[in-house]
This record gives sequence, structure tokens and C-alpha cells, in this order.
Amino acid sequence: MPVYYLAVDIGASSGRHILGSVENGKIILEEIYRFKNGMIKKDGCLCWDYETLFGHIKNGMKRCKEMGKIPTSMGIDTWGVDFVLLDENDRVLGEMMGYRDNRTEGMDDEVYRIIPEKELYARTGIEKMMFNTIFQLMAVKKDQPEYMENAKAMLFVPDFFHFLLTGKKVNEYTESSTSQLIYAESRMWDEELIEKLGFNREMFQTIAMPGESLGRLKAGIVKEVGYDLEVVLPCTHDTGSAILAVPAADDDYIYISSGTWSLLGIECDAPDCSEVSRANHFTNEGGYDMRICYHRNIMGLWMIQSVRHNLADQHSFAEICRQAEECSDFPSRVDVTDNCFMTPENMIVEIQNYCRRTGQQIPGTLGEIAACIYKSLAECYARTIDGIEKSTGRTYSRIHIVGGGGNADYLNQLTARATGKEVHAGPTEGTAIGNIAAQMIHNGEFKGKEEIRGIIHESFDVKVYYT
Repeated sequence: MPVYYLAVDIGASSGRHILGSVENGKIILEEIYRFKNGMIKKDGCLCWDYETLFGHIKNGMKRCKEMGKIPTSMGIDTWGVDFVLLDENDRVLGEMMGYRDNRTEGMDDEVYRIIPEKELYARTGIEKMMFNTIFQLMAVKKDQPEYMENAKAMLFVPDFFHFLLTGKKVNEYTESSTSQLIYAESRMWDEELIEKLGFNREMFQTIAMPGESLGRLKAGIVKEVGYDLEVVLPCTHDTGSAILAVPAADDDYIYISSGTWSLLGIECDAPDCSEVSRANHFTNEGGYDMRICYHRNIMGLWMIQSVRHNLADQHSFAEICRQAEECSDFPSRVDVTDNCFMTPENMIVEIQNYCRRTGQQIPGTLGEIAACIYKSLAECYARTIDGIEKSTGRTYSRIHIVGGGGNADYLNQLTARATGKEVHAGPTEGTAIGNIAAQMIHNGEFKGKEEIRGIIHESFDVKVYYT
């Protein structure tokens, strides 16, 4: 019987359970459970329904039992920055707030009164994004000081679910790095920064690395799902897991982890916390083997997803790509990093208003709107890559796209043309593969990252786009 590994990959709009195994020297994936996700409005705030999400996690685990495919281990990955605070009885204080909530408005000024923006970047290497955990915690300190005072644990979303499964509290490194509270050089909590900001030091947990074991399931969970297994930390930040799945045998590439967000960059041994790096909007997030994922956060396919929702999800993504290609001569462009596209009431209207404000032709049809988005994304990718090459002093020959965005043929071709580089798209299940890869390495199935990346290259289709 194959040895099975379970990846629970939860994104901002959906989650899925994927079983991985090795057969005839190749990694085989099987999706066994899928569920919807999304922020909900509660008392005027955007938050996550963590009780429903945990119910889905357990339901997917039960599905393994029903299929007779019991995994030897499992791990959970999610988006970054969001967290819960637990009191002395492990009860959640308040809600699991969502990163698109507006509670962080003005919190940058509160933080910068204590530590200047440039100094903060020099310590953490993390790009300023208004949803970063540092700003969310400042909002808690200002608006719910009793939560900050009474918190005995701060657990990021995947940390929290791992705690519910095992009873063990840790802060996994790759997820913690998105907080803007990790000292980039040491990969540990910046104790001095936390003290300066007046955050409750007691609530920060020990930093744990991808590949570490959290032990076995709690007895109550074993009884509920019908079996026991080991819980092994993947890169719990989905970007870190996706980058681990890049099927490359060298370092002559730039990655794009493409989904709701596009994370475009390179892997490094050391962070770049220079002022030039900050001015160019690069971030130094944690990766597998304590490497640095040096990239820029770009809005990504969130804009296309939102346009689709505005049209009641009548069109498939393939159809949207086709209509965009038919309107390939449409001239207008938008800045896909502009905050106006973060949480608009209507993405179509927001894009039209942007074009109106900037004196450009206003898109009317779905094809024109999609062409505007896709071409704006490709051109943003090209500018970002140019910045990386100038700062590193080297030229990269190809781009590896991992994640669901690798299915967007039209965008991939535009990216090849805009950058003048080969684009290697796939595997599209990059995050789940990276999650499973960390578990397989922990279990001794493979020796390390280099070996498993070679297996990933042999196991999954990669489509190449030429300039």
C-alpha cells in the first residue's frame, strides 16, 4: 500500500484536502474534499468563520477514513498575516479578523510614531502592506486593549488549526515572517521591536520551522475522525509551500506564485533590507530551509475573480481569457498594486473609474475589462523583474509560475512577451505539492529540497511559453 500524506490547503476563497503519495518514482495527487471559504461580515467587521473552517478540516480527514486511505501525516497551509488571540482558557478573544477589514486604517501612523518606517524595514525586511500583522495588532492595542492585555497566545490561522488538532502552540516561521515582527537576520521574533510597540510579549510563541513535527492528534480528534496520524509543519504560509514546489534544478529563474495574489521574486540565502529594496516595494518572507523568499506582492488574479463575481460567476476563467484575447488591442492599463482595487464594492466600476480618472479609454465589455487587467499584470511583472535584475546584478533566463494562475494561458503568453523570457507554467497545485513535499522530506521519503524538486519536475506537466 502507498504511504499517504494529507495537505490541507486553505485559500481566501476555497480550501481542499489533497492526498499525496509516491508511485513508480512519481508523486501522485488525489483531491478528496473541497469547500468554499470567504470573509463574513460580523458586527460590521470582516472576519473568518473559523468554526466552520475547522469543521471542514475534520470532514476532509474523515473522508480519508471512508476511502480507506489513512495518511501517515498531515499539515495545513493558509494565507498570511491573520491570527487569533487566546485567553488563559484557550478561548478566542474577539474574532479571527480578516486582512481586508478596514480596522488598520491609520495604524501605520501609530506604528511609525514609535519606530520610523525606514528603520522598521531595515529590521524586518517586510514590505508595508496595511494588513500586516503589526498594524492589526496595533489596532487591537488601540481599540481592544483588554484583548491585548488578556492574551496568553497569538496564533496565526494555520497555527490555530494545528493547535486544535494537537494541543501544541507554536508560531511557524514562514507564516510569522508575514507579521513584520520577525528580525530578518535571525529569523526569530524581534524582542526589542515588540517591547517598543507595547505588545504583550507573553502571547508570542516559540518559532517552529517547516518540517518540524507537532506530534500526534489529540484523543478527542482521533475519536472523531477515526484514526491517528502525525502533524508535520509545512511552510504554513501558502506562498512558502508554493515556492518549495518550483520544479527547478538551478537558481536561474524568477518565480511567480500565482493565485489571488501574484508573488514575484527569487530565493535568497540572506535578506535584503536596504533602503533601495524598501523603495522598490520588495519583501523578505520566510521560506523552506530558512531561505528568504524575496519578492513583491502584486494584486494578482483577485481582480479577475472579482470581475467574475460581479457578473454572477456566469463565465469560466477560460472563457474570460478567450474574450480578453479577442480584445487584445484594448489600450487602457491600470496600476494593479493600487489599494483602490483591494476591497472595492464593484471591481468593474472601480476599473472603469480608474481609467476615467487617468484619461484613458473606459472598458465596457468583459473582454475589454479582462484585457486591461491581464495586460496590466504582465507589464507589472516585467517592471518588477527589471527591478530584481538591477538590484541583484544578474539576468534570469526564465520564469516559473506555480499555482492556479498557471492555467491562465493568455496571461502566461502576455508575460513571456512583456518580459522577453521563457515562462514555465506548472504545477498548478503548487501549494499542496509543497505542503506534501515538506511532509515527505520529514518522513525520509526524500533527502531534501533539491531531490524532491527533481521528482516534482518529473511528476507534473509544465507548459512552456516562448517570447
